[in-house]
Amino acid sequence: MLTDMQAAGAWFSHEACQSETDLPQPTRGFPHERKWREPEQTGIAAEDITISRWTCARPAARREEATTPPDRYFISIALKTTRLKLTRGTQRIFDGIMPAGSLYVGGPSQHLSAQFDAPCDFLHFHIRVGCLPSVQSGTEASTPEGLNDLVLLRDPFAAQLAKALTERGNSTDQEFARCIGQTLALHVARREPPRAKINALPKWRLRRVEEYVRTHYGECISLSDLARVAGLSRMHFAAQFRAATGYRPREYLLHQRIEHAKSILSNSRTPLAEIALAVGFCTQAHFSTVFKRITGDTPARWRCARRNEPSSITAFGGNPAPMRTYLSRTAAMGRRESCEMRNFLGS
Repeated sequence: MLTDMQAAGAWFSHEACQSETDLPQPTRGFPHERKWREPEQTGIAAEDITISRWTCARPAARREEATTPPDRYFISIALKTTRLKLTRGTQRIFDGIMPAGSLYVGGPSQHLSAQFDAPCDFLHFHIRVGCLPSVQSGTEASTPEGLNDLVLLRDPFAAQLAKALTERGNSTDQEFARCIGQTLALHVARREPPRAKINALPKWRLRRVEEYVRTHYGECISLSDLARVAGLSRMHFAAQFRAATGYRPREYLLHQRIEHAKSILSNSRTPLAEIALAVGFCTQAHFSTVFKRITGDTPARWRCARRNEPSSITAFGGNPAPMRTYLSRTAAMGRRESCEMRNFLGS
């Protein structure tokens, strides 16, 4: 089926804006790009599929630009949720939260600008045009126009391919990476035609919702509450919110609660039961279940893994008492019918 790709290989470039020693151990098997989408050129002409990784831990905004080679498609898979804007000239391609597992495809000779507004981690694939297999009838043709600026938020299959490639760490070999690249090329070329387009939630409405969640995540938040903040009906809000972020409203709220829980776990020795109540869960068991589903680890193990890292309790003057006071106050709010959005209709 993929006879035109049998000679394909994979090659990994080096370095990122974050020093290699700062990277988690499993990622050290993947050298990073020196500049966004610009792997070293050694041997690139002989490779049908090149793979590199772009990681940036800077929280400040960072702007990058690149042009896809004339004989290549560019495919990017987000390894972690981030916020970014993709533009070409005055055309806005994407602007908002890009969840982990999202896929972007760019056509040959296309210039793209990216502004990263949060830490990010991406796998980049440069695939020679001839390596994209022919598309079966009933699907969109694999032409530069058909595959240019394709954004698939939270593509499950792409996420699994990225996980299979990155979790092997230093043991990853070229043959295995080549197979992953071939499979990704086939997946992109034979994707289903896009469904009817739903307008994404306008940026100003999205910011209002995000701010509301940031200040009320410890309380019981329903779909009606968020729709009211956005000024839309529940049905229109849920559809537009997912089009803008890739998340259902309930999923987004859970992710925000877990992010706040991570901050508390890192900055204090507060018992897990208190943290669960503080971030809006009604029981420690439910909190632990959701935490593991999102992060891949339990809260206790996640905290233990960071015990050797510099403590952030200094943000509270080295004294855990202010954190305790904050948690007690937040937990009191969270106890009010906060049994994980019992009324939430976005499930």
